[in-house]
Amino acid sequence: MDSTAPNSSSAAAAAAAAASGNGVQGVAGGDRPEDPSKQNLAQVTGSIQKTLGLLHQLNLNVSSFSSASQLPLLQRLNALVAELDTMQKLADGCNIQVPMEVVNLIDDGKNPDEFTRDVLNSCIAKNQITKGKTDAFKSLRKHLLEELEEAFPDDAEAYRQIRATSAAGSKRLAQSQSALPNGDAKVKPEH
Repeated sequence: MDSTAPNSSSAAAAAAAAASGNGVQGVAGGDRPEDPSKQNLAQVTGSIQKTLGLLHQLNLNVSSFSSASQLPLLQRLNALVAELDTMQKLADGCNIQVPMEVVNLIDDGKNPDEFTRDVLNSCIAKNQITKGKTDAFKSLRKHLLEELEEAFPDDAEAYRQIRATSAAGSKRLAQSQSALPNGDAKVKPEH
């Protein structure tokens, strides 16, 4: 039974890695992540996969336990403890912020993608409310300008000139502040 355990554990670790779906891919071939935190995260992910493989091997040993398999069982237990210690040390180098809502969803046995969907739906709803308010203020401004033009045509024209001058100055200032390090300028397209 021991001779099949390493092969099945490799398959289990590969299946766990493929099924994990955590969006973190291990370092492949000669590709190395540039960011040290990404490298730490890749190492932690590898340690997690190794731990899953060790747990699978332990499951196989325990399910077919006999007195002859006691030594391999103890060796695997020691390997698991050592790998958990390594994982803890590697995890100290990772600074990942996970919202408590996601942890609570996982504890409740729900899919953490529900949290992402709810946050996106909330943002969309707030965006629509803000857009409605913006449109209402634009409509009010337009209506006030029309009323101002009827009541005070000279003052309305002076206001429009002051506003155009101010807008042109603001545009120049924004363009000068958005220069890129290489000398190019980022220009926001006007709608």
